[in-house]
Amino acid sequence: MDNRVLIVVDHRERYSGIASLLAEMGAEITEEQLAVGDYILSDRMAVERKRATDFLDSLIKKRLFDQIGRLADAYQRPVLLIEGEGLFSRNVNIRAIYGAMASIIADYGFSVVTTRNAEETARILYAMAGREQLKVKKEVALRGNKHLLSLKEKQQYIIEGLPFISAVSAKKLLDYFGSVRRVINATEKELCEVEGIGKKKAKLIKEVIDMKWEEE
Repeated sequence: MDNRVLIVVDHRERYSGIASLLAEMGAEITEEQLAVGDYILSDRMAVERKRATDFLDSLIKKRLFDQIGRLADAYQRPVLLIEGEGLFSRNVNIRAIYGAMASIIADYGFSVVTTRNAEETARILYAMAGREQLKVKKEVALRGNKHLLSLKEKQQYIIEGLPFISAVSAKKLLDYFGSVRRVINATEKELCEVEGIGKKKAKLIKEVIDMKWEEE
């Protein structure tokens, strides 16, 4: 792993401007259609970003805890990020807001972060991703609860299980070969034709695929 952090961003966040800010900070950005969450920072940490008004709308329309529950099921370290002003400016009972936050933290195991704007959001996302990937040495992967993943994400999930294969490398392999089966059946030489897959990685991949299973 090099010193550049990788952040997987849901395609619906495209127009928030946050991905561009993260890229300016030096992050490598991969856009995906995510089943849960808006930003994946490691194989255990994902972030649900909500504008303050969106948080209130989700609470009023009773969608909030469905989204929270699905993210908590999928990732060990889920984060709710509430961006912008106005959390207490609408005609919503303050006790209900604090009660929801308390439940999100105590019952679902979330960390809750608040920011004033997109720039602050990008800064905290970059800091958390750096902590996970460069300090704790966690890879970025779509390897949360596989039952919540789309078919495309399940394909990527399988390929990410190969040695030293990140979300980016898995996508490159699938883009190049076109299917999970063709990746698995590829020779070492063919694997080396994919950007970022050198001889060492290719050899390890084939060893894992071809080695006879023996119970200990």
